[in-house]
Amino acid sequence: MQNGIDIRDLIHLRSIPGISDRKTIALVDHFRSTDAVLAADPRALIKVRGIREPDASAIRHTARDDRAIDTQFSLLNKVNGSLLSYWDAVYPEQLRNIYDPPVLLFLRGALTPADRYSIAMVGTRHPTPYGRAAAETFARELARRSITVVSGLARGVDTIVHRTTLQHQGRTVAVLGGSIDRIYPGENIPLADRIADAGNGAVLSELFMSTPSHPAFFPRRNRIISGMSLGTLIVESDEDGGAMITATTALDQNRELFSIPGSIMERKSAGTNKLIKSGQAKLVQSVDDILVELEHALRPILPSRLPAAAQPQLNVFEQKIAEQLSSEPQHVDLIAERTQLAVSDVLVNLLGLEFKGVVRQMAGKMFLRV
Repeated sequence: MQNGIDIRDLIHLRSIPGISDRKTIALVDHFRSTDAVLAADPRALIKVRGIREPDASAIRHTARDDRAIDTQFSLLNKVNGSLLSYWDAVYPEQLRNIYDPPVLLFLRGALTPADRYSIAMVGTRHPTPYGRAAAETFARELARRSITVVSGLARGVDTIVHRTTLQHQGRTVAVLGGSIDRIYPGENIPLADRIADAGNGAVLSELFMSTPSHPAFFPRRNRIISGMSLGTLIVESDEDGGAMITATTALDQNRELFSIPGSIMERKSAGTNKLIKSGQAKLVQSVDDILVELEHALRPILPSRLPAAAQPQLNVFEQKIAEQLSSEPQHVDLIAERTQLAVSDVLVNLLGLEFKGVVRQMAGKMFLRV
């Protein structure tokens, strides 16, 4: 027990039907301890804002299931996890200030004071090559600036964001739509393990252990993603994509919302473009656009001037090919035609450019500029 807060009592309170996070926080803040909440009579309970007679009755008459609580801790120990409460010092500061913060966070890895400087990045599960390149670029640049990148470990943009941040020695936090022992999608289990490694970040969820991922949980998961971040960046999304829910939660929480513009011909940019057109999101073309908007909040960790990344040295043929490439994939035959080089020579130099991190090869001998 810490400062009158017993974590087992909190698990019990959150297990009682009708007792939400907001009600639990109101009760504990009013009575100053979880013991006092559980010992209070119904007349005292209903004096707390938001607590009605059915709530008071449920609290008074619901027996605590210690076996179920023990099971939660047993499952948590199996994944080397920990459990944070709303009243813990390391609980994310931004998250504590939203309308309905989670009372409990099940956690693998660790949160640190550095995570108060966080930006959320989310987007479609099926990004275009342009969306992939944009996600990688922004995640890399945020990592270079020691800004923690928060996302949802979903397929597509989320996965790209987490993986790129780790590749550039940055910190990242994955917020799940299921419990931390039920990683979804399954192919991201190794990625979750890497995130949870010492120093890399955290994998977290408000859901009790052994809870499978389900679409019904995603809206509440999204409020945590945006809630623990200074701002949210929508990389690429349909108008009805899940990332648009995160955009809505960010706006509801009075957080900055950013959007990367996309082609008017591409459906997966319809959502991001709509956010910009409506004035709900700020158009960003580089990480610097985000830093300008959040300069005051990020000032403690940003150097006055960031050293420019070293530019790779290109030979004359690599330079000629690179100048013809863009964020839209091009077939090797088209590149050869535009550069007036033999296809075999183009392929050799494209391989060199790929090693230097200048281009990426897509399926079907398609190439794009990173």
